[in-house]
Amino acid sequence: MSSSHRPGDSFGPSQTVAVIGAGISGVCAAAHLLKQRLSVTVLERSSTPGGIWHYDERVSEDPPFPSTKPSHGDYEVSQSGEFAYATPPPESHRDVTEDGACRGPDGKVISDLEVHFSPPGPCYGGLKNNVPTYLMQSSLASWPEGTGAFVTQKEVEKYVQSLANQHGVTAITHFNTRVDEVRKTADGSRWEVRTVALERGTAGTRLVERHSQFDLVVVASGHYNMPRVPDIEGLKEWKAAFPNRIIHSKQYRNPEKYRDQNVVILGAGVSSSDICRELSGVGKQTYQSVRGGQYDLPVTMLPDNAKRVPEITRFVLGETATQKALEGKDPIPGRIILKDGAVLKDIHQVVVATGYITSYPFLSQLHSDEADVTEAGENIVVTSDGNMAHNLHKDIFYISDPTLAFIGVPYHVATFSLFDFQAQVLARVFSGKSRLPPQEEMRKEYTARVKRKGLGRAFHSLHAEDHEVEYVNELVAWVNEGVLQGVEGDLMQGHTEEWLEGYNELKEEMRDLFSGGAKDGHAQVDEAVVAAA
Repeated sequence: MSSSHRPGDSFGPSQTVAVIGAGISGVCAAAHLLKQRLSVTVLERSSTPGGIWHYDERVSEDPPFPSTKPSHGDYEVSQSGEFAYATPPPESHRDVTEDGACRGPDGKVISDLEVHFSPPGPCYGGLKNNVPTYLMQSSLASWPEGTGAFVTQKEVEKYVQSLANQHGVTAITHFNTRVDEVRKTADGSRWEVRTVALERGTAGTRLVERHSQFDLVVVASGHYNMPRVPDIEGLKEWKAAFPNRIIHSKQYRNPEKYRDQNVVILGAGVSSSDICRELSGVGKQTYQSVRGGQYDLPVTMLPDNAKRVPEITRFVLGETATQKALEGKDPIPGRIILKDGAVLKDIHQVVVATGYITSYPFLSQLHSDEADVTEAGENIVVTSDGNMAHNLHKDIFYISDPTLAFIGVPYHVATFSLFDFQAQVLARVFSGKSRLPPQEEMRKEYTARVKRKGLGRAFHSLHAEDHEVEYVNELVAWVNEGVLQGVEGDLMQGHTEEWLEGYNELKEEMRDLFSGGAKDGHAQVDEAVVAAA
């Protein structure tokens, strides 16, 4: 792309757009693109809109212990042509039983085929929003009258699905359709999207490959897909010996499994703290192991039966440990060694709540599993650490080719409202109503942000004082500039006074609540206010 080319020159209402994902970010993106009269197709690997707020009692298959390369994602990407002729599942899981399970080469049932094809998300039965509904509202529609500030997963999922239904997103969504590859066509003019659909019929279950071309692609697949599992000495061996006793928090569903048991939970983020609270009154003793990281939530959030302990340096199996299944009340025969030298024994269960890896397996050409975070260059989006998405303008547009965009990248925000603002910007740019800066200007702004914030997970965090509001104000001012100069289109509106008032009041309440529970109360309060569940 030459420096004189303005990326927005090629955008307009005649463009076709593929949106990957039908969670809140995908629904908002598709709805606003439709409002701007673009031709939109949504591709969703599960059977319903809702994203991480959709509860599925089934759980995803075990992730690798420790984590594998970011480009691998949380599912096995097929090879081009593997399902070109409406074939049954591949050799590795071809023997599908009547109940939908599938068997591997060794004859063992490895999974429900649908779970293997589209791993269920991390939603657990007791999940609630931890950002008030009045702050996480889409401009597309208000929450139903009478909705409380904090509601159940069912109510949040219903809200996302109502947005999809009301704005025509459900009607244009291809469900049970997984995206396995997104690449530019040979002439570079369009994007070729290769999908695999899971279809059930009277003849049985089959996987069908399809190829489609689009002018524009929006990645709205979310943060919470590929589990991050740390490489702690002995953890792999514990998992191999007692697989049902060691899980990632993505697989957690309810506390009943942990009744009267001693549980170790790794991490001190939102999921870890939620699980600790759910185990209160159910589990015997809960230990929350922490590294003392920047985003650890205050210890004051833990219930009485939970104790915060230092990070784990080693898992040690006892001499009598075998591959046999343990009785329900038997602890794991082994010890857990903490950084301070203390030892935990008689542990029944371990939950690894250490977060997720940024991964877009369908964009393998934009991954480098070998490159350090400082070696992304100008084209790589995900490096070996999997902690961030590189080379995005405003955390939305891929600078090297802005016909590819991402919605939902920022962390520590009022998710629904912020992703809706991003979607409005995306729709205005893709419809040609707002212009992107020249490539060299986008690159210059991105480089300055790297110098200011540093590389890594914190690069996308907007938890600091007023950063979320400032980000939205920047977006609004930018897209409205063209409108003010006479380009056709309505002015984009930023946060309302009511939203800002509620945001500031909540931050103040959180300061009072958490100031005694963190080394840096101010920073931790901002985190607690805007962290997404």
